[in-house]
Amino acid sequence: MSLTGRSFAWLGSRIDAFRPAEGPPPQSIGAFMRWCLSGSWPWLVLAGIISSVAGVTEVVSAIILGWVIDTAVGAGPEGFFSDHLGLIFGFVLFYLVLRPLAFGLSSASNAVVIGPNVLPLVLSRLHRWTLGQAVTFFDNDFAGRIAQKQMQAARAVTDTATEVINTVCFALASVIGSALFLMVIDPLIALALLVWLVGYVFMIRFFLPRIRKNSAARASTRAMVSGQVVDTITNIKTVKLFAHHRFEDEVALKAMESFREASLEYGEISTWFRLALMTLAGVLPVMLIGGTLWQWQAGAASAGDIAAAGAVSLRIAQMSGWVSFTLMAIYTSVGEVEDGMKTLSVPHSLGDAPDARPLPPIAGEIGFNDVTFAYGRRDEKGHGGVRNIRLTIAAGEKIGIVGASGAGKSTLVSLLLRLYDPETGSVTLDGHDLRQVTQESLRRQIGMVTQETAMFNRTARDNIAYGRPEASQAGIEAAARAAEAHDFISAMSDHQGRRGYDAFLGERGVKLSGGQRQRIALARAFLKNAPVLILDEATSALDSEVEAAIQQALERVMQGKTVLAIAHRLSTIAAMDRIIVMEAGEIAEMGRHDELLAMGGRYARYWQRQSGGFIITADEDSSSL
Repeated sequence: MSLTGRSFAWLGSRIDAFRPAEGPPPQSIGAFMRWCLSGSWPWLVLAGIISSVAGVTEVVSAIILGWVIDTAVGAGPEGFFSDHLGLIFGFVLFYLVLRPLAFGLSSASNAVVIGPNVLPLVLSRLHRWTLGQAVTFFDNDFAGRIAQKQMQAARAVTDTATEVINTVCFALASVIGSALFLMVIDPLIALALLVWLVGYVFMIRFFLPRIRKNSAARASTRAMVSGQVVDTITNIKTVKLFAHHRFEDEVALKAMESFREASLEYGEISTWFRLALMTLAGVLPVMLIGGTLWQWQAGAASAGDIAAAGAVSLRIAQMSGWVSFTLMAIYTSVGEVEDGMKTLSVPHSLGDAPDARPLPPIAGEIGFNDVTFAYGRRDEKGHGGVRNIRLTIAAGEKIGIVGASGAGKSTLVSLLLRLYDPETGSVTLDGHDLRQVTQESLRRQIGMVTQETAMFNRTARDNIAYGRPEASQAGIEAAARAAEAHDFISAMSDHQGRRGYDAFLGERGVKLSGGQRQRIALARAFLKNAPVLILDEATSALDSEVEAAIQQALERVMQGKTVLAIAHRLSTIAAMDRIIVMEAGEIAEMGRHDELLAMGGRYARYWQRQSGGFIITADEDSSSL
């Protein structure tokens, strides 16, 4: 362990950097900042006090300088050192011990206690709240923009807290101490300082709100650039396949131009602010030094007073620039916090009920009780959502779901997963209304394999173990073998030479074929071993030989489970206990494969028109009737 680690380990752990926040994030900037920083306030206040003490040492430095000069002038060169050892010792002690100690403690409180802990504290809270949003929240925004907003807001809150401590507390203590010191010399000079401060405050009040507004606009356009660039990079294969390099470049340049214009506006107001600041800063030494010289001429001030007043005025003049730019940075950060707050602090549209309880272990009986859901709208052809669904699925029953695109198949599954709540009716598992149980406990008992397989840019082991993170390596490999994935995983290697289950799959699993991604997704579901299993075109990306092997594995894993299988390839669900045919959001037909064929209805027509093919769309079907 390093010397720094041994010295500051205790100090660096005073703030719990990952402490959850209480309640949702507020919608006003002050309350939002308090929510972000809750739990760290005692140490923030202590750091502010230490910074104030460091600020006072600046005034004490000027006072000691004045004492030394007055003493030296009065004693002369012969007896200064021999007659004033106490003053010399105090001078050395202050500059070599007390002043460094004050600034060292101030630096430690910010660099060790505040800085490393407040950023992860705020970021973890914002990220945790964002993870709780409904899927529609992510559907309506750029993934890159949301991530940018999280980091932007967390960094801006942290910068605001540290700059207030480092600068505002320090400067206020220095100015108050300076005013008290000047009062001793002459109340009129202290009054001049106060008049200057009033002018300084008016300048700040004029410029900083405008800087805050422009900062929020600049932050918004910067996040849009990030979102647009990430969106393009995420879909880079599509960009190249459609030869749209120039089109994506133009889209990005348009977003960058908006950011550039916002940055220019921010730069203009910053320039005027700096000009006004430097003009006002030049006024202060003229006032204070000139006033002290006038008092000295009248015999009311000493040479040491002139030196001390000069040191104070120059220090405050310099500090005013530092403080002003820090305040500009603080207001910039506040603007960025406001911008991030608008995106991230919106209430959860699909949260757990206040009295929600964990779902106990279930057998797997599913009930759709007069369920209607249309995403808040329904188009003129009746597509989108489901209506009046009455369906009971017994524990352990295997159900196939078929229908044209937009018939309501995926909506039915989404309601079971409680990605949405029914607009009317209820969905139950073993009699438990899904709205009365916690979402995480519900989804832990449902396994799912989708047509669009989700992969993380992590190892093959991590991707499979996502189904059950505590699983052993033997369990992971067993699941991979059941999904016919073990052989190709064992042969994999990535760009850093990691092999087998340690190889990384790339973002969204881009290093794998569609069939390989789907087999890893199947392995993940096998490992999870949940009592309810949802298969949404689970074998659609597999070739016929692999599909046959996977079907055998699926038959094994489906034993004792309640299964809902969505399929366009009807041969994959022909052996299900029941098959449900969806049309325009309703159940049009239901029965076993042979029963539905005997009915000669829609399912029979689907079956007849398939020769290893897929279900035609609703429009094509209706046009042929």
